[in-house]
Amino acid sequence: MTTATTTPPATRSLTRRVAAWSHRHPRARLGLILALPLAWLVVVYLGSLFVLFLNAFWKTDEFTSLVVQEFTLDNFVALVTKEVYRSVTLRTVGMAALVTATCIVLAYPIAFYMAKVASSRTRGILAVAVLMPLWASYLIKAYSWRLILSDGGVLDWALGPLGLKGPGFGEVAVWLVFTYLWLPFMILPIYAGLERIPSSLLEASSDLGGRGWMTFRRVVLPLSIPAVVAGSIFTFSLTLGDYIVPGLVSTTQFIGNVIVINVAQDLPFAAAYSLVPLAIILIYLFVARRLGAFEAF
Repeated sequence: MTTATTTPPATRSLTRRVAAWSHRHPRARLGLILALPLAWLVVVYLGSLFVLFLNAFWKTDEFTSLVVQEFTLDNFVALVTKEVYRSVTLRTVGMAALVTATCIVLAYPIAFYMAKVASSRTRGILAVAVLMPLWASYLIKAYSWRLILSDGGVLDWALGPLGLKGPGFGEVAVWLVFTYLWLPFMILPIYAGLERIPSSLLEASSDLGGRGWMTFRRVVLPLSIPAVVAGSIFTFSLTLGDYIVPGLVSTTQFIGNVIVINVAQDLPFAAAYSLVPLAIILIYLFVARRLGAFEAF
């Protein structure tokens, strides 16, 4: 024989009163719902950024290697005046721009076919194919490319009969691996943006005498620019801050590698250098917002 448990009348009455009060005060209800996530954001995320910003204005004692909590701009002066850090910054920004441009060129035809040409079944298959690489571990993909690009690796074996050889380790390898890793992050936003373009606009352009290239240049491309910029936010920012891939397939220094090296040796300088990609991303986001990228989501 089973016995049913009943909620005490006092508890039911309190629950009703709380529900009625929250219904009458929607802003307070929203505040209670967002209180915990906002607290996490302020304490963990913004708090860590504040500590990072504060450390950037301190210095490391040359003899004891201890952080001296005295205000100084020496770290930023070194970043501006020393040629090596300017070169690393320009190299990293250039690599991020190159990877972004390559991803756009590769992703646009795929996204356009998915959005405007493929059948529903084919579109689903392609969507799974695009998302599937994201299910694999980042490190597994990076180490796989290290094996592919190594001397005597898979790429050398495939190009051998043609009398060719793979690029080996270096900046070209970094470019190839980054393009492979971030390509899905470009395909999906462009696909979403192209799918929102009504087919009636393409038909109207055709009825008015617009051929394929003219329709693409004057109708499709302008309407898809926000989606392209939205995808570029992912590829550019992810490339700008990554340090694992350059360390695996290259000996060239990028911003991420320099920061990681200096974390143990000169923490304030590492903090100051960390603000450089952060500032670049903020500028990039401002430009992306002006181009309407956030409207593509």
